[in-house]
Amino acid sequence: MVIDWSEAETNGPRGDNQRIPAAEYVRMSTEHQRYSTDNQRTAIRSYAERRGYEIVRTYADEGKSGLNLGGRLALQELLQDVEAGQAHFRAVLVYDVSRWGRFQDPDEAATYELRCRRAGVDVHYCAEQFENDGSIGSSIIKTVKRAMAGEYSRELSVKVFAGQANLIRLGYRQGGAAGFGLRRLLVDQAGNPKGELTVGERKSIATDRVVLVHGPPEEVRTVREIYAMFNKDGRSESEIAATLNERGTQTDLGRSWTRGTVHQILINEKYVGDNVWGRTSFKLKQHHRQNPRADWIMAEGAFPAIVERSQFEKAAAIIAARSTRLSDDQMLELLRSVLEAHGELSGLIIDEQDDCPSSSAYRSRFGGLLRAYALVGFTPPHDYRYLEINRALRRLHPSIMESAVRGIRNHGGVVAADPETDLLTINQEFTATIIVARCFQTVSGSPRWKVRLDTALKPDITVVVRMSAGNESPLDYYLLPRLDMREAVFRLCEYNGLSLDAYRFETLDRFFRLAQRTPFRRAA
Repeated sequence: MVIDWSEAETNGPRGDNQRIPAAEYVRMSTEHQRYSTDNQRTAIRSYAERRGYEIVRTYADEGKSGLNLGGRLALQELLQDVEAGQAHFRAVLVYDVSRWGRFQDPDEAATYELRCRRAGVDVHYCAEQFENDGSIGSSIIKTVKRAMAGEYSRELSVKVFAGQANLIRLGYRQGGAAGFGLRRLLVDQAGNPKGELTVGERKSIATDRVVLVHGPPEEVRTVREIYAMFNKDGRSESEIAATLNERGTQTDLGRSWTRGTVHQILINEKYVGDNVWGRTSFKLKQHHRQNPRADWIMAEGAFPAIVERSQFEKAAAIIAARSTRLSDDQMLELLRSVLEAHGELSGLIIDEQDDCPSSSAYRSRFGGLLRAYALVGFTPPHDYRYLEINRALRRLHPSIMESAVRGIRNHGGVVAADPETDLLTINQEFTATIIVARCFQTVSGSPRWKVRLDTALKPDITVVVRMSAGNESPLDYYLLPRLDMREAVFRLCEYNGLSLDAYRFETLDRFFRLAQRTPFRRAA
């Protein structure tokens, strides 16, 4: 018997021979026990029993982040099966909206659901209090739930970062191998030693912490000798590496020494006892970025030093002096030769080269490795254009501020700008800030603008400048009154509905007229 499931009743129970074939998708991250895959399966199968579905396929992503599609092989396989017509099921059952994904862009989750629905496969959220039936009510609730799921991850990221930064300042190690000459020591919450961790071992009790201590005496002596050969004898990293290899000395990973491995010992602050964290960031799995030194989290003297600070600073001065003797053109010419020899560039490749400035020297001279790469015609495999766009928008902001101040005054208003915060006080009646929102595209190609309101300054009005698709010029402006939100972060779509479009205007003139009339009175 052939059953047309599209015309069959979807809410009532059926006999075993008339159940709708369905797949279940489960995902487990480490955020909460109630979201274990077993608990999800129990809830999904209870839902299937009540609604007349039969589970014929399971897709499981265990221990995977819900922030993006990368790494979630089961969800990718599900989408491929559905769109290739290889899915022997008519519905996908998911525990709730967050298990489908905690995407930072709610539209990304909608895109994947839409791909299933277009192929004739509906997605049902079994633990939610709404029916995913396409009604206006369910669509609104689902959109809010998606935004809440993404915001949860963002807030969790902020809290985790703050917690890790605090532990760094207290002198505790946050991940990573100890390195040559050092070892990881496990201590309890009172600071009492519990034992040394070997390679690959991790702490198992949440309240335990890890600190760095001196390693074997022969490794400690080798580190000090490396600094002596570099600072006193004037030997290069390559010469030092050759000497260590001739002796049969190996690195902490059991490998031969290279120019790069010696160089890393000479530039790493942990050998003077400093705890440094946050040189790079990968927040919310969006973009890898090199952080400026001012943003690093540091605690001086957190660990017992192997070399004196004066020796470390002398080595740093010698390394820096290599590039000061070279002009910009000479440094770039050396970088081009490295690119020609290897076909690509990275900090590690640069640090391995003899007679070439270090990667840190290129960062210092050209304002970042990406800038140096661009000058020699190399494009890294990842798209870092957003960094340059952000820099351009920061340069644009003062001119927009100046235009606003000039426009208000031309319309008869009085305005004062705080030189430190750029907060505008207009006619001594209300305050305003101006935010420039970068335009980016979602996976589906739709333009979006992320807006983060300044909750610290609490301005009465925020002027949001939406940039055009190429981020070359302002597209339009939004006037937003103060919102009573703890974390005022939201996204603007191309069209935002009546509630927000009422505040949209093509030029700043409306803001100027508002400032002239001063109809606004700050609430007490």
